[in-house]
Amino acid sequence: MQGIIDGNIGGIYVVSLTLDPASVATITAAEQDFTVPGVLAGDIAVQVTMTTATEGLGIAGFRVKAANTVSVTFVNPTAGAINAAAGNFKIVIMRPESDLYGGVPS
Repeated sequence: MQGIIDGNIGGIYVVSLTLDPASVATITAAEQDFTVPGVLAGDIAVQVTMTTATEGLGIAGFRVKAANTVSVTFVNPTAGAINAAAGNFKIVIMRPESDLYGGVPS
């Protein structure tokens, strides 16, 4: 079928872990890397949420950067730096059933 590269979804996983984001400077966006055991290169980050909000700090994007690594881009539109306290994050990961070459992820 034209337009389908990765095929079906092999699985959707929800990971819950404590992360401690670094300070985000005023009026900027900053990508930060976090270790997420079990994530594979080729997986897709679908959602990242903070269970406790930090006023003024938002999540602008996220991606699987490499095996065991998820990058989250935080945005701070305020007039001062924001340093969020460590907290619980939920990350939803989608794993394709096969890769571009027809292999099945391990």
